[in-house]
Amino acid sequence: MTRIGMIVPSSNTSVEDTTARLLAGRDDVSFVSTRIRVQAISTDGAGAAFDVESMVAAARLLADAKVDVIVWNGTAGSWLGVEHDRTICAAITDHTGLPATTSTLAILQACHDFGVSALALGTPYTEDVVEQIVAEYRSNGIDVVSHSEWGLTDNFSFAAASDDEVADLLIGATEQGDPQAVALVCTNVDGTGVSRAVEQKVGVPVIDSIAATLWWALEMAGADARIRGWGIFLEQAAFRHRAKQIVTELRERTGCDRTTVRVDDAALGLHVDLCAAESCGAGIRSIQHDPSLDQRALETVRWLDETRRVLVQPAFVEPPFPPQALRDVYGVSAQVLGPVERDGEVAAWLSAHSLPERGWSDDDVAAMNDARAAMADLLGR
Repeated sequence: MTRIGMIVPSSNTSVEDTTARLLAGRDDVSFVSTRIRVQAISTDGAGAAFDVESMVAAARLLADAKVDVIVWNGTAGSWLGVEHDRTICAAITDHTGLPATTSTLAILQACHDFGVSALALGTPYTEDVVEQIVAEYRSNGIDVVSHSEWGLTDNFSFAAASDDEVADLLIGATEQGDPQAVALVCTNVDGTGVSRAVEQKVGVPVIDSIAATLWWALEMAGADARIRGWGIFLEQAAFRHRAKQIVTELRERTGCDRTTVRVDDAALGLHVDLCAAESCGAGIRSIQHDPSLDQRALETVRWLDETRRVLVQPAFVEPPFPPQALRDVYGVSAQVLGPVERDGEVAAWLSAHSLPERGWSDDDVAAMNDARAAMADLLGR
């Protein structure tokens, strides 16, 4: 049994009920909560106790319940700063010996695992709070390209919004800027009930704060973190997190410029025309959200499907040739591709890209084969 300990804002009436609904039918996970004083949200901090001492005192109470992980289920770090949350987590761990995280750290991790660099933002907060969130996220590599807010300060009132009002907030936030996801940043607004419908309308994942916090808490506790039935984010997050680890290790071992994995999995809602995970070196342009090519029709992919072998290309001087866009738009001059089979079919493939031409060593091919095995194991779960 995995037990999650949650520190909840005192005026919050959404976290516990929503978390209980998300965990319905899960007899392997439970949670307990305690509270700190939070009545209002403003840039001057009035009406809230986000200090380290209050957090540690609450965490010590949760530790008495023998929890496996402690989470601050509040998004204050989104405007107070990520370092504020990291300081809280370090202090909690120092005083309890338990891993700790926060809603803001969970949201940022979700953006990292989904490859989100352009984000839409929906909040109940005032414009000055939103401005600080935009600046903080930008400093963490995430550009808030559009946002929508209700302009409220009273934390208790946030939870009174109807599902239609929450959906309108999220849809309104996506109407400009071509975002790759939309985040609902506030744990006293429940977006889980409308996430699937909003995702179907706007075509990008909804990263709900309560859902993201639960997902990341489960990951940190080593539990099964996939939660079905609540939209793209909770369906895919656990898979994408592990896929991201696999491609990152592959890039680090080969020293190449970019690694990706493309996956066909209808149950997860993944298709090979978009990367399921990507890892890029410093200054390397992302390819993750480019759907412009029919991947199954590519000459290199047909070669993988026919041979089921690793394709090693130090330069593109003989067939099978990659698409011209990979060379002209993204500057790739060499690559290694590794097919991943499931049920007798190529269900996925890994790519290692190099901008300059380069020889690929036996160690590079071994790294690709290890990544293929890891992906095959992940697909088989």
